[in-house]
Amino acid sequence: MTGLLSSPLRNVLAGVAFMLVVCVAATLAYVACGWSLGDAVYMVVITVYTVGYGEVRPIATPVLRGITLALVISGCTGMIFVTGALVQLITASQFREILGVRRMQKDIDLLAGHVVVCGFGRIGQMLSQELRAGRVECVIVERDEARMRHAMDQGFLALEGDATDEEVLRLAGIGRARALATVLPDDAANVFITLSARSMNRELSIVARGEAPSTERKLLQAGADRVVLPAHIGAERVAELILYRDLDELLEGGKRDLGRDLRWLGLELEVVTVSAGSPAAGLTVAALEAEASGAFLVVALRRAAGGTVLEPPADAVIQAGDGVALVGRPGRAGSVRAIFGG
Repeated sequence: MTGLLSSPLRNVLAGVAFMLVVCVAATLAYVACGWSLGDAVYMVVITVYTVGYGEVRPIATPVLRGITLALVISGCTGMIFVTGALVQLITASQFREILGVRRMQKDIDLLAGHVVVCGFGRIGQMLSQELRAGRVECVIVERDEARMRHAMDQGFLALEGDATDEEVLRLAGIGRARALATVLPDDAANVFITLSARSMNRELSIVARGEAPSTERKLLQAGADRVVLPAHIGAERVAELILYRDLDELLEGGKRDLGRDLRWLGLELEVVTVSAGSPAAGLTVAALEAEASGAFLVVALRRAAGGTVLEPPADAVIQAGDGVALVGRPGRAGSVRAIFGG
């Protein structure tokens, strides 16, 4: 009995089932006494809901009186139970939502040095999982209720709201955050969020997503530290898999978490093609690394003529058409462009 009463939804379902049985039984009983189906249903409804319009037919026999008395007692009691269960269900749901939001906000208020992720679409979900794997606390800001619920079901701290609203960013702890990632598929929204976040926290590290290449400059001007173009990155990755399949397999063979391990160390891995006329063509590995002044290290070469060289010797000469695997810290794009020519 305790288990039954502890579930408001179960109470509602049990009450409705009980009322259906009572109403069907009473209707059949009236019909058996010679009433029409319409009169029987009408009598049952006005009796169960205690409307009191009066009997549609005289309740003159002991049998009819017995049926009506049983209907009044069981039907009215059942309706009271169903009504109470419905109120309990609605109230419990509202209390859970209110308490859940308040508890969530208290947990967010305790955070410092966390990451605010604006948007919980495909990229936002993958990003949040990566941050969790890297043991970094994050707060999801999502205006879509279903996605917000999905984030909460996965154990993330989440706020339902529009990230372009400064009050929502404040509730997400933007002033105490170490970084913000705005990964919405809307370039205008990402620019606005970047502007708002930069004005609220000058020390914040901001990484923004851009759909159109022309948006990159706007995001940087708005205050973003880094801009990610998913379409561009995807195209580069496909080209790497086609051009440097052997190198990719050798670097990742048996080490599917290599990229994640490097990110934990604050490093990135990429493959750069040495084009004809590139300043890097003709340099040795040692000379190339010296030219980079510590911006990156060469960890592998994929020869244009075929074959892959892991841990290439310092005197290995880099030729046009070779693929060079580089490991270095983020933000070395300028050095790479200067050395490899684009």
